[in-house]
Amino acid sequence: MSQRILTTHVGSLPRPERVVTQLFAQDSGLNYDPATFEEIMQAEVNDVVAKQVKAKVDVVSDGEMGKISYATYIRHRLTGFELGEMPRAVPLDLDDFPEFKERLSKLGATPKYHRPICTGPIKVKDLSALHKDITNLKAACQKSAEPGQEPVRAFMNSASPGVIAVFQPNKYYATQEHYLQALAEAMSTEYETIVAAGLDLQIDAPDLAMGRHIQFRDADEPEFMRNAHMQVEALNHALRNIPAERVRMHVCWGNYEGPHHRDIGLDKIIDVVLKAKPATTLFEGANPRHAHEWEVWAQAAKENRIPDNKILAPGVLDSVNNFIEHPRLVAQRLLTYANIVGRDRVMAASDCGFGTFAGYGAIHPPICYAKLASMAEGARMASEELWKKAV
Repeated sequence: MSQRILTTHVGSLPRPERVVTQLFAQDSGLNYDPATFEEIMQAEVNDVVAKQVKAKVDVVSDGEMGKISYATYIRHRLTGFELGEMPRAVPLDLDDFPEFKERLSKLGATPKYHRPICTGPIKVKDLSALHKDITNLKAACQKSAEPGQEPVRAFMNSASPGVIAVFQPNKYYATQEHYLQALAEAMSTEYETIVAAGLDLQIDAPDLAMGRHIQFRDADEPEFMRNAHMQVEALNHALRNIPAERVRMHVCWGNYEGPHHRDIGLDKIIDVVLKAKPATTLFEGANPRHAHEWEVWAQAAKENRIPDNKILAPGVLDSVNNFIEHPRLVAQRLLTYANIVGRDRVMAASDCGFGTFAGYGAIHPPICYAKLASMAEGARMASEELWKKAV
């Protein structure tokens, strides 16, 4: 057992322009050269892992260099999806402020990607990209390991059945439940492949929060909650062969600067989130709309609703602004959660990714790594206080 609070982040990191160019070429099939793509990805994964290690991040990722986004990448790996003309879902909170929404669009502060639609049966099509991602990440971890130190621990992101359904509308399956079941069966292969390779699996599941003001923006709350439970059941089925301690799950309300006043409260969804199998839960804990919700976790702990195997990984860094959080603030946030579930069940993380979609991200790249370094220093401060107390 570690004698300190470990640090990680949600997964995506700023992608260099040459990576963005390659991802859009691959996605469109125009000017795409597989050999050039692979050469660039190997080099950039090596670089992004080295930067995380330098910032003293304990559990690193490949920064999702090889993916155009955390959800739409699956159209290259599964059958049943094709590009369609359906408009992209817009968060309900932005509709309340149309002039602000237009300003974001004019500034280019909106993601650019093709929106696939499910139009046929879903099955595994081609996981060669997954195997390349795994190979690149493991090689980068080996290169970044320092002599005499423990091997670099790493995780890899994968989309939940529910978030795939949020971004890729169903035009084939008779019901949403059948759609989720098909996605769960297909994605289980990816999940198991990641864990079998020795990496931790991160499930990205913003559908359990953000889905309320996007896919279910015009539905009532009971309908959203019925679907959230179905999404968790599908996820748990997909994870049936994987130990809970090898899986972490990220929940968020959308990684964009906006009012977020339409976000569903954590108090409404905490029980369905805790029903999910992954042992570690990463969630927003730093931004102004959700920083107060440590109170919800405290109440749940008081009522014995947090299973004993759950580890909380609150966001202690905001992922949509360029403030570098003071290490003492990071420490205060971590101490708050340690007082709720105990020091051994807390991990430091970011609110969300720093490069959710290729070519889209609010954080200046060097500032991103400065934030991560500040998180590591804050975790050191909190650990010193927590473990000194126990002596």
